Amino acid sequence: MPVLNCDVEQARERLESAGVEISPGNTDHERWRASYEGATAVAYDDKVVIQGSDPARLQALLEGEGGRAHVYFDGACRGNPGEAAIGWVIVTDGGIVTEGGERVGRMTNNAAEYEALLKALTLAAEYGFEEVEVRGDSELIVKQVRGEYDTNDPDLREYRVRVRELLSEFEDWSLSHVPRDINERADKLANEAFEDG
Repeated sequence: MPVLNCDVEQARERLESAGVEISPGNTDHERWRASYEGATAVAYDDKVVIQGSDPARLQALLEGEGGRAHVYFDGACRGNPGEAAIGWVIVTDGGIVTEGGERVGRMTNNAAEYEALLKALTLAAEYGFEEVEVRGDSELIVKQVRGEYDTNDPDLREYRVRVRELLSEFEDWSLSHVPRDINERADKLANEAFEDG
């Protein structure tokens, strides 16, 4: 349960500008409440407490990090197509901002890689980063997104369009193919997601 020591009115404004609905607090001590993506923020005089099963996105909106982030992504499949999971890590000079893994249903390995990239970019945007250096170990996905490879599969073409739209929200971005050992943490989180299910 994250506790953010902050200016609660500034936090409220940040949520409102992101389109999150604010409601009055339930007690005399609560200034306001807001729910978003499976979590609820409760504001007190000088802090916001986030409750719920998935606080990362709400926390991202409240903290609004800004600056540059290194973003790692990986998709994994049990069979191809098969049950799939994704992993992501967002890092700054200050350390890991957020990381995680989750199952994403049945799909091909390439679709899982795209799902991981979309999740990681969405979180980076929600944290308010202006610049992202994105790294993944799928050469195919990296080269498709950068326009070096054609995308013949209609599903992958749609993924590429969605990724490019997300990337356009950043002031600056780069996308690089890295060896699996450089992407080890995202790979591990994707594989651990299979165990959690």
